[in-house]
This record gives sequence, structure tokens and C-alpha cells, in this order.
Amino acid sequence: MPRYRLLLEYDGGPFVGWQRQDNGLSVQEVLEGAIFALCGEPTATVAAGRTDAGVHARGQVVHFDLAREFPPETIRDALNFHMKPHPVAVREAAVAPADFHARFSAKSRAYVYRIANRRARLALDFGRKWWVSVPLDAAAMHAAAGVLVGRHDFTTFRAALCQAQSPVKTLDVLTVETAGEDIVVSARARSFLHHQVRNIVGTLRLVGEGKWTTADVGAALEARDRAKGGPTAPPEGLYLVEVTY
Repeated sequence: MPRYRLLLEYDGGPFVGWQRQDNGLSVQEVLEGAIFALCGEPTATVAAGRTDAGVHARGQVVHFDLAREFPPETIRDALNFHMKPHPVAVREAAVAPADFHARFSAKSRAYVYRIANRRARLALDFGRKWWVSVPLDAAAMHAAAGVLVGRHDFTTFRAALCQAQSPVKTLDVLTVETAGEDIVVSARARSFLHHQVRNIVGTLRLVGEGKWTTADVGAALEARDRAKGGPTAPPEGLYLVEVTY
């Protein structure tokens, strides 16, 4: 039974998230429907990251098994055909080793959060960036981000419904840079807590506005209390950009 590995991109706006749910259409449901249209067999898919409603992906990795073998190019092109008109695309398809697991084999995951920091509201990028109209100090945000890098108890930046067994994670990279009128927050770790990146971005915005200092971010981290952190940034600015194995 061959195992296939896919590299996906999708616009998370129309979906309730990656995972199948009863309250709406998911990316997983669209993909599994396309696989069924190709081969006529129900197939379970596993993703590297269970992105939330509204969160986008440029580098989502998925694996699944089929009873018969298809050329990877056929898998890619057929699934892209059957997923139309949904904003989901298979960028690459490949045969994977039998022991490959999209979630558990992953060594790191990288996310990018895009903030449109301008006075004018968004038109072309509406739903794909967080629009913040007040000026933000990206350098101050980057300096504050440095206190979060490393192995910490991230309870302050963890969603209340997070199912992770431990709030302790190692954040390998957390940077804040400007790109034109955008502010880009980049994060990399082996794994993340539920809403961890969005909660961090919401906190860093307070620093960018001059309401918090780097010391305030450190104190919030040490408090290990979600109520001591900043607000949760909206989902539309967040992208899963890479998974490494």
C-alpha cells in the first residue's frame, strides 16, 4: 500500500480549519473528497499542522495511503482538478517511505504572521493580513521578541482549550522585520501550543504601540497566566510556511 506525501497551499478564509468539523467545510474534507473522486476509496489524511479557521498555509504537509499506486504527477494534477473551485492546491506530490508521518516525523514548523501597518484599510489583502492602522515600532517588537526565544513555560501564550500535555516548548526563532508597509513576525519551533503564535503577536503589538516594554513581555512570560498576556491576534495574518523533516 503506497504512502503519498503532499505539499499544500490554501487560503484558510472559507474554511473552519484544517480538521474535519461538524460546523462547516474544512480543508481536510475538500482534500479527502478529491482523493475519493480520484480512486473511489475513502482515505484518511494526516497533516503536519492543524491550522485553525482563517489561518492560511503555503507549506502544509500531508500524508495518506492508497490501495493502488499512481504516479505522483497524476496525484497532484488530479487532486488539483477535483478540489476546484476551493482555494486549495497541491504544490508537490511524492511517494513517501512507509514510516513517514506528516505530523510525528516533523523536526520543525515555521509560521509567518503578516501585519499591514498603514492608515488606509485593506482591499487586495483583506483577509490575508492583520490591518493595524496605528504606527508600530518594529524594532521594539523585535527586541521584546528576544525574551521569548528558547525553552520556556508558555502558559501565558496558550489558548484555554489547548490540548498539549505540557505548556513547555522551545521557540527556536522569533523575529520581527519590516517589509515595505508590512511588519512580518517569523516563528520556528518543533511544535507550538494552540494559538501560541497569535497570542505572541497580539502581545508584541502592545510593545509596538508603546504600551508595553520588553520587561513587561518577560514578566508576562514568567507569570504563566494567560490573563497576563496580550490579546489574541486574528487568524487572517497567520501562515504555515514550512515543515522540515
